[in-house]
Amino acid sequence: MAAGSFIVALPHFLQGRYKYETSMSHNTQVNSTENSLPCLSNHSLTEKDEIPDIAAIQACEQAIGSSMWIYVFLGNMLRGIGETPSMPLGISYLDDFSRQENTPFYLACIYTTGMLGPMIGFMLGSFLAKTYVDIGFVDLDSITITYKDSRWVGAWWLGFLVTGTMILLSSIPFFFLPKSLPKQGEEDSSNKSTELASFPEQENFLPDENRDGEDKEKTVTFREMVKDFIPSLKRLFRNSIYSLIILTNLVVVNGFVGMITFTPKFMEQIYGQTASRANFLIGIMNLPAVALGFITGGFVLKRFKLGVVGAARLSIAASLGSFCMLSLQGFFHCDNAEVAGLTVVYQGYRQVSYNSSTLLSPCNMGCSCSLKHWDPVCAYNGMTYASPCLAGCQTSTGKGKAMVFHNCTCIGTSMTSAANMSAVLGQCSRGTECDSQFKIYMALSVLGAFISACGGTPGYIILLRSIKPDLKSLALGMQTLIIRTLGGIPPPIYFGALIDRTCLKWGTKQCGGRGACRLYDSNAFRLTFLGLIFGLYILANMLWGVLYIKILKRQKKLALREQAKENGVEGNRLSNGHANISIVKHKEDSNNESSI
Repeated sequence: MAAGSFIVALPHFLQGRYKYETSMSHNTQVNSTENSLPCLSNHSLTEKDEIPDIAAIQACEQAIGSSMWIYVFLGNMLRGIGETPSMPLGISYLDDFSRQENTPFYLACIYTTGMLGPMIGFMLGSFLAKTYVDIGFVDLDSITITYKDSRWVGAWWLGFLVTGTMILLSSIPFFFLPKSLPKQGEEDSSNKSTELASFPEQENFLPDENRDGEDKEKTVTFREMVKDFIPSLKRLFRNSIYSLIILTNLVVVNGFVGMITFTPKFMEQIYGQTASRANFLIGIMNLPAVALGFITGGFVLKRFKLGVVGAARLSIAASLGSFCMLSLQGFFHCDNAEVAGLTVVYQGYRQVSYNSSTLLSPCNMGCSCSLKHWDPVCAYNGMTYASPCLAGCQTSTGKGKAMVFHNCTCIGTSMTSAANMSAVLGQCSRGTECDSQFKIYMALSVLGAFISACGGTPGYIILLRSIKPDLKSLALGMQTLIIRTLGGIPPPIYFGALIDRTCLKWGTKQCGGRGACRLYDSNAFRLTFLGLIFGLYILANMLWGVLYIKILKRQKKLALREQAKENGVEGNRLSNGHANISIVKHKEDSNNESSI
């Protein structure tokens, strides 16, 4: 994992500096009081865009043929190889050498402390998102964009260097774990009385055909293990409860991965938050709620001695509760950001209309503006314009981030003072009403995260109790493989493809191709994003219902089997004709007299 993290960071050092798109050449001279003319100077820029120079063409071709993705692919592959054994084999190791009734609590502790990683990662990401990608390599005073700009790229590579070093140090204690441990409370293993730890209950959820003749564990060689892999796999997936758990978890993880991947962008586009603040809030609020939910679910299982049926009920309740919180989130949102020509095609107070495909209007028609670039400016009236030229700005003063544009013909009217016809770099912020909507959304999001996590530990307990001990490592390994392959890879692809259909303004690459989306239709974005998660949650709840019915049937089957066994023993006693002596075998019967 450490080697993979270092390799992923390599492209930053092997490729050139980041060049963000801009609609004009900003003057960076310190003593300049009056810089280039945004409106009139764009004529030469348009011509330059139409006939790019040789250097630009070469840079474009080099970017297209770049092999930097190979380093990212190789690094992530190494990280995945290193990551795979830790959870399935680690949990199997834990479950083998601990009291079965303590396993839920230990699992909750592992998941809770495991959430510290993402929490620290999101907070580190929040800090690095404010740090310019080429820090230490360029003069930051010459950068005309801020971390609030959609063109800003943070120092992503620093995160991989930091986490790679931490992973390398954390690997050392693993070398000191013994191959085996004495079973916790082994001397009392025959006296377990909780519903969760009862052997008959676990036997109930195992396939009938594998119930007999396989109770004794034996040491197998590697060759025998390879030879028995396919038969073991068939035995595993004949277990209908195990298969249903995998399918349910797969649907849930699809929704979770899609949600966690695009929630920061959702906060940016719907509520006007910066990427840095979105990551910080997720790390400081949502993830601690998830950690608290995991530990709460484990505590409830241990405190009330819930078995597989009780764990299933708790998981279903958590799933339905989080579904309700998600449903409420859709009612609290902000309106589209006001961007001239994109979300606002007619300014009534100025009697100005815009062509939504070209962003042109009578007020900027004579400026010969470049229509490809996104270099937003904010006017005094709260309206954002795609570039200073499209705002009709005639002059500019200042340098870098402090640049101010004046005499913008699209901003004011004939009665507007010159001071109110100015604009500054960057998009306009949302109003106070949007902030209140965002606070309600965050409260619902945190509560939903807590409720959903309460079902995490019970769900894992159902998985552990539904498989035979000799198949435990294989079952957990297959679960990890399926969930990470089908639950981790597709969601960002289909979520991203559908969300991109809501884009209003695309950026432009250096070679002229389509770049990243700079502005989304927030209403369409919200309906698409929440609709996908909503649909996956509905399917997950339906699967939980089927799984619960299956578990109840197994429970009734166990009760009938036990009743038949007791009736058979009683019948043998009556038919014998002699005195029968019953010896106490269970701790709970130790106070009762032996019956004759």
